[in-house]
Amino acid sequence: MTELEKGPRGLRRGRGARERILGASQQLFGDQGINCTGMDQLCAVAGVSKRTLYQHFAGKDELIAEYLRRFDPDILPEVFDRTDLPPRERLLAVFDIHSPLCPFIAAAVEIQDPDHPARVLASDYKKAFAARLTETAREACADDPEQLGEQLALLLDGASARSRVLNTDAFAAAAAIAAVLVDNAIPAASAPATASLRN
Repeated sequence: MTELEKGPRGLRRGRGARERILGASQQLFGDQGINCTGMDQLCAVAGVSKRTLYQHFAGKDELIAEYLRRFDPDILPEVFDRTDLPPRERLLAVFDIHSPLCPFIAAAVEIQDPDHPARVLASDYKKAFAARLTETAREACADDPEQLGEQLALLLDGASARSRVLNTDAFAAAAAIAAVLVDNAIPAASAPATASLRN
């Protein structure tokens, strides 16, 4: 970086500032939480001035919302959009790849206002995630796809919360429970004769 690319006090400016701010928010919000992260700290980690930060984001609320929007905008496409896996296996694959520390749950816990943009995003995301599970359960010919989708969504959220609180991985146990739920919900005649991902 040349001296011309630096602003006052040596802070970087111009190109990439927005991405650096979002990168800093991802690091700091994830490591220490939203409420414990101040704007001065975000600016320091991003290498921008407060003026630059406010040129890109009207305030912390807007930054929090954009931070969440970037996590999984297409609802786990690396699982749900796979054409090489039958629907039953996609339902189980979610437990292999789902983030153990769900940022949407963390944001909803930290932010009390139900109308806050981050809370609205978290709620919308969780509903959309359950809908993708239900849609996949329907493709797998589950007896009650809505019920199975909700059960798996609840199991995922529980595993994520438990992993966060106990600082341990609860997803192996959740995956075993999910396999039982899926086996009970999908008639054997409808289940494809393929090996599970866990074999």
